[in-house]
Amino acid sequence: MNELLLIVSIAGSRVALPAADVESVVEIDTLIPVPRAPGHLAGLSALRSRVLTVIDCQRSLELGATNLNDGELHEAAVVELDGHHYALTVDAVEDVVEAISEPTPIRAAMGDGWERVAKGMIETEGGPLLLVDIAALVAGPGAETRAA
Repeated sequence: MNELLLIVSIAGSRVALPAADVESVVEIDTLIPVPRAPGHLAGLSALRSRVLTVIDCQRSLELGATNLNDGELHEAAVVELDGHHYALTVDAVEDVVEAISEPTPIRAAMGDGWERVAKGMIETEGGPLLLVDIAALVAGPGAETRAA
């Protein structure tokens, strides 16, 4: 397998995002709030004349909240999903590595948020990592309920 993975840290856990799905890594500073938006939608930001919907990954995983209005720069992975651009806030961006296995089933309980976004465990030279489903992370908690 030659899939490239972007290694990031979310809520203190190292995980992998499919690098082919990530357009860029940016720093978010200013957010415009969106009234009545789901809790995991932190707000809107601009990047090179494009509007980004900013997703608080910690809230999406129901692991607390990131203070994105603290005046600090926050790292985010920019992805496009169904024609919309999203910035997924992360604690840190570490590296791009190559997967050396296909995703395998997870054999341990990880908590509802992680289980909802998990595509499986994937081996890298640095050890196994959780492969995250970007669409599930963007959809957030309770997406099944909202879709019904």
